[in-house]
Amino acid sequence: MKRTSRSRLLRLILPLSATLLLSGCHWAVLNPAGPIGVAEKWIIDTAIGLMLLVVAPVIVLTLFIVWHYRASNTKARYEPDWCHSTKIELTMWGIPIAIVCILSVIAWRSSHQLNPFRPILSNVKPVHIEAVAMDWKWLFIYPNHNIASVNEVAMPVGVPVVFHITSATVMNSFFIPRLGSQIYAMANMQTADNLVASAPGTYRGISANFSGGGFSGMVFHVKAMSESDYQRWLAKAGSSTRTLDDKAYLALDKPSSDVPVTYYAHVNPDLFAQILMGKLAPGGPLAMKATTITSGGEMGPIGRD
Repeated sequence: MKRTSRSRLLRLILPLSATLLLSGCHWAVLNPAGPIGVAEKWIIDTAIGLMLLVVAPVIVLTLFIVWHYRASNTKARYEPDWCHSTKIELTMWGIPIAIVCILSVIAWRSSHQLNPFRPILSNVKPVHIEAVAMDWKWLFIYPNHNIASVNEVAMPVGVPVVFHITSATVMNSFFIPRLGSQIYAMANMQTADNLVASAPGTYRGISANFSGGGFSGMVFHVKAMSESDYQRWLAKAGSSTRTLDDKAYLALDKPSSDVPVTYYAHVNPDLFAQILMGKLAPGGPLAMKATTITSGGEMGPIGRD
C-alpha cells in the first residue's frame, strides 16, 4: 500500500513540477511586438484551434465510451454484430478533410503574404542592415551610415528594416522571436528578412541553428527606439575609435563566444560583399582550400583561385 501511495504521489508531483518549471519560460513567439509576429501568432492560434476540433472531441468521447460502456452498466446497448455507421464515417472523414482544406488555404495565403523577401508597405524609407553570422557572434553593418556593431541591433519603431543575411562560417539561423521570421544564414549566399517593431523595447535575438561549442552564447539584443533615440545610437556607434577594415574583420572572425557589444566606425564599404564572396576567409582568398581525394585514397588540399 505504501508503494502504491508513493507512486500516486509521484505521478501528481512530477506534472506539477514540470508546470512550475515551464512557468518561467518566456513565450516570445506568443507575445509578438511587430505585425509579422502578430500574423504568425494568428496562424499558430488558428492551427491549434482547428486541430482541437478533432483532439478535444476524441478525448471527451474516449472518456465517455470507457465510462458508458463499462461492464457494470447494464443499460448500455450491446451490439456485437455492429460493423458500420454512415454518420460516424462522415464525421471521421469529413471533419479532418475540412480542416486540411482550411489549413491549406491559410498556408498558401500566408506563405505569400509573409514572404520574408516581400517589402513591408510603408510611407517611411526602410533601414538596411547587413547581418553576418560568425563563430559565435553576430555582426551587423549599417551600409548607409558606415558603422557596424557586434551582438546589438538598433531600429526605429514603426520603420521597416530590411536585413540582408549571410554567414561567414557554417549554416546558421537568424531569429528575433518577438518580431517573427526565422531565416537561415548560409555562407556565400544572401537571404533577406523584412521586419518592423511596433513598440519600443529591447528584444532578444538568437541563433536558432546549432553551430558548435559557442552556440549558446550567440545571442544579440534588438533595441527598438524612437527616431531621436535611434539617431543618438547612430552617433554613438559612429564615434567609436574602432575601424572595421579587412584586418580588423579577420581578427573578429576568430571563433569566440559571449562577445560583448562592440561598435565600429569607418567600416569598409565593400565588407559585406567580400564576406559574401568568400574573399575574407582567414589568410586571404588564395588561402581558401578545397579538398580532393588523391589516388592513394588520402585527403589532400588543393588551392582555389
